[in-house]
Amino acid sequence: MTTTRRSVLGGAAAGGAALGGLPWRSARAQAANTIRIGVLNDMSGPYRDISGPYGLECTRQAVQEFGNRGFNVEVINADHQNRPDIGVNIARQWYDQGVDMIIDVPTSSVGLAVANIAREKNKVCVNTGSATSDLTGPACTPNTVHWMYDTYMLAKSTGGAMVRAGGDSWFFITADYAFGHALERDTANFVRNAGGRVMGQVRYPFPATTDFSSFLVQAQASRAKVIGMANAGADTINTVKQAAEFGITRRGVKLAALLMFLPDVHALGLQTAQGLILTESFYWDLNDRTRAISERLRPRLRDVRPNMASIANYSGALHYLKAIADMGVAASKASGAEVVARMKSIPCDDDAFGPGTIRPDGRKLCPSYLFEVKAPSESRGPFDYYKLLQTTPAEEAFRPLNEGNCPMIRA
Repeated sequence: MTTTRRSVLGGAAAGGAALGGLPWRSARAQAANTIRIGVLNDMSGPYRDISGPYGLECTRQAVQEFGNRGFNVEVINADHQNRPDIGVNIARQWYDQGVDMIIDVPTSSVGLAVANIAREKNKVCVNTGSATSDLTGPACTPNTVHWMYDTYMLAKSTGGAMVRAGGDSWFFITADYAFGHALERDTANFVRNAGGRVMGQVRYPFPATTDFSSFLVQAQASRAKVIGMANAGADTINTVKQAAEFGITRRGVKLAALLMFLPDVHALGLQTAQGLILTESFYWDLNDRTRAISERLRPRLRDVRPNMASIANYSGALHYLKAIADMGVAASKASGAEVVARMKSIPCDDDAFGPGTIRPDGRKLCPSYLFEVKAPSESRGPFDYYKLLQTTPAEEAFRPLNEGNCPMIRA
């Protein structure tokens, strides 16, 4: 019988010894035939609504649909609070106590740190939440797969579209940690390569900032045509809201939402968000398969539609379990690197992203979609928010394999 268990850890428990009390610790006799998946994400902070409890439920959906294939599957969860020290402590103890794979891990500073722990312990990390393209670049490892999106893909799709539309001067408002730095860097490279200019940037403390007014004033004073928001989640929502309050967009300045998700648009409302350009690799109403998986998830997500971050947990967990079934539980527990190698060798296919592959550097390939947020009069109801503007094929959406400086890839 396939089972799932959840341990939501917060505060002091997430940081240390309380992890020793996980409910499966006393059941080691069953460990040889049980695969344990740890969903490590933000359950209480600025990225909660992007994945959080929804990413956890999408993981459970994958386990349910995978079914009984001769081994048990358990799912647990913890909140890393967007802090690398907490994320590392949880990851290390989970792996030591029998977790086979960690999934999700938003916040790039946490994602990079957890990837190192997976390599050290020879376990598996399927990162669906961090955006930094360094996970398949200088920080790539044989134990990590990077699912669904990264800063290079976002910069190429959204940033490239804004430059082509005449936005040739930029000012960046950037979250001051690995993700924000990578997104600003990758987007600035596209802007400059297209003949544009970067007029300036300001980096704000993450996750301690909610007032973006002074940063918006600096952006406006730069006379840049585009304000690039190198942030995500609640920070993006607050930046857009405060820009609207200041009337910045009415003065002809464009906002570039470099990483924005369906829940962010929902929180803003179409009256405020209409006209924003953004990139996702999944939209619930994109095709028959995306509508089908979204419908199956409705009871779990309480009628909230999945976005590319939460649904990536479903896709990544399902493909991981297929690799386990293909190679056997005993072999999978012997080497996480061998599991990742098997994941790369078998084709991906699910209702969220359709057919796909995983490159040697760990990059999961899928198309990227450039969307425009609808006006209120164009929407048919809740979550009918996007108009498709452009599709970038999977083989073109991400940084070329030979340009990433991944140490596993020979020049």
